[in-house]
Amino acid sequence: MSLVFESGYFAFGFYAAINALIMLVLGVMVTRARVTYRIDIGDGGVAEVAGPVRAHANNTEYVPMALLLLWALASPLGGSIWLIHAMGGSLTIGRILHGIGLSQSTGPSTLRLIGIMLTWISFIVGIVGVFYLIFFAQVAVPIQ
Repeated sequence: MSLVFESGYFAFGFYAAINALIMLVLGVMVTRARVTYRIDIGDGGVAEVAGPVRAHANNTEYVPMALLLLWALASPLGGSIWLIHAMGGSLTIGRILHGIGLSQSTGPSTLRLIGIMLTWISFIVGIVGVFYLIFFAQVAVPIQ
């Protein structure tokens, strides 16, 4: 586990795998809800299916771009390991909380609010971090 705290690439791999696991769990929850209510596609207008479907869809909307930002931080741009963990940790915790909150209820919930706020914070950390590394940091990356 120590390489996760020493290498940006290992940290990226860790967060990519954890977020893939979150995506898989949310997908299984959608399948389980559809089987339970005998719905072939979509949510069939059933609130108990709409929550898991939206939780999975919302995760699918946010995670790919977040992982691209995380990869940019871990790349030869040379983002700090703590910057990578700040972004990856807030993204992962945010996605877990948001998924739980939305799977339990399609109405407003504290878990959904905290989850989306942590997700947005991860985006802000990633965006600012990448811009900083591109425009201000002295990175020893050969230009080809």
